[in-house]
Amino acid sequence: MNKVFKALSDPTRRRVLQLLRERPMTAGELADEFAVSKSTMSAHFAVLREADLIAAEKTATTITYRLKMSVLEDALLGFTQAFGLELKASDPEPSAGDLAEET
Repeated sequence: MNKVFKALSDPTRRRVLQLLRERPMTAGELADEFAVSKSTMSAHFAVLREADLIAAEKTATTITYRLKMSVLEDALLGFTQAFGLELKASDPEPSAGDLAEET
């Protein structure tokens, strides 16, 4: 879980995950979304791979990344349970009315 939260601590890596949630993307497509060097993006990809949040598939010289949503869900579920929150992946998201009642 520590590796996942380290990966999530950086806004660039969070944005990469958001982009990959939409569809698998190549390293080049992802790098084009950010105003940083390709070596910096490679380091971000390495942290995300180390946390097992993304998978890489190499075809010739192209690397395509995809989000491993189940790993992210498991880490977040484990985090909530560590604090006694009994959320389940199948629980519906709270509505605005539910949130207003809690405050």
